[in-house]
Amino acid sequence: MAEKKKPLRQCIACRELKEKRSMLRIVKNAEGKIFLDFSSKASGRGAYICDNPECVAKLKKARLLNKVFSCEVAESVYSAVEEEYFGKKQS
Repeated sequence: MAEKKKPLRQCIACRELKEKRSMLRIVKNAEGKIFLDFSSKASGRGAYICDNPECVAKLKKARLLNKVFSCEVAESVYSAVEEEYFGKKQS
């Protein structure tokens, strides 16, 4: 029996394909609210970021979520991503 394919997603910072389960999904829903999606099932436009510290730093420095979602993203969303990966705010 053939092995099931594992879903891959592209990191918006490093552009590498990685397993969906190992990445954090950030969603912009129909109302325009942007939030972290831990279930990976929320409806809306999703963007994925891997757990590489350089990718998380690039995400904030280049304001990549603003580009992906074509709107202004609150600083609190970037901080939430950092807190999820690093456990505390990075300066």
